[in-house]
Amino acid sequence: MILIVGGSGTLGKILASRLLGAGHAVRVMSRTPSKVAAVRAEGADVVKGDLLDPDSLVRACQGADVVVTAAHSILGRGPNASAHVDGAGQCRLIDAAKAGGVRRFVYVSVHEPDPAYRRVPFFRIKHGVEQYLHKSGLAWTILRPTAFMDLHAHVLIGEPIIKKGKVVLFGRGSQPRNFVAASDVAEIAFHSLTEPSFVGQTIDIGGPENLSSNEVVGIYEHRTGRRAQVTHAPIVLPRVMSVLLRPLHPGLSQIMQTAVLAETVNQAFDAGPLSERFGMRLMSLDEWVSRRLEHDRTAAAAPS
Repeated sequence: MILIVGGSGTLGKILASRLLGAGHAVRVMSRTPSKVAAVRAEGADVVKGDLLDPDSLVRACQGADVVVTAAHSILGRGPNASAHVDGAGQCRLIDAAKAGGVRRFVYVSVHEPDPAYRRVPFFRIKHGVEQYLHKSGLAWTILRPTAFMDLHAHVLIGEPIIKKGKVVLFGRGSQPRNFVAASDVAEIAFHSLTEPSFVGQTIDIGGPENLSSNEVVGIYEHRTGRRAQVTHAPIVLPRVMSVLLRPLHPGLSQIMQTAVLAETVNQAFDAGPLSERFGMRLMSLDEWVSRRLEHDRTAAAAPS
């Protein structure tokens, strides 16, 4: 039995479907089981659980051979703040997995393109959980993906262009960074869960291109056939907002910190060795956008 924690997220849903399609027994833990109705229909065992609830973690791990956790709370606040969920919560999950006799633990962390990212609490917390896992005695694998196309390219840049024909970018939008498709991360996660050779390895995962925000805009303009109105907000704006928001909403504060780093730090990633190692063609953003727009058109045309 493979337990997926964070099964209602983009990566969790794709990975669950991939595993079920290959004939694996899958259990999905979610705070809101109704959000994973699709994978339940595919044959997954769905359990209600929360990284803040130790008893629910013990129950979820019972009978599981492998645990993969892709849950996070970068935007959380109060009791759901990153320190409680991404930090203490993930460590409690590791403890529950060890106590429950889990054989392997796969942790989805985050790629650090530069040491400056360790100034962001979310990245420090993720690093701390990696260290905790190293010392746990579990057979572990750590995956560190770059920015998901699904969120950082589509939701933050592409969707405003599609819906409103305009988008706001912080800074000049000229700093290249790496985007990866969640489906490619899921495929690599699939191998890391099912092949013994990945035990004890930390794998950085990225896409085949390093693109600036301006280039992302250009891809959406090409695929939608519409010219976008682009506003470049001064980079000082997220700098100031990160400080002002810190006592009010630490989640938004660290998002602003990350936005600054995205436009001021080199984030290039060479995916050639990764592609060769796994024998897979990594998806370009242009292909991802084309598929997403076709999916949306098909969904809109389907009878209600």
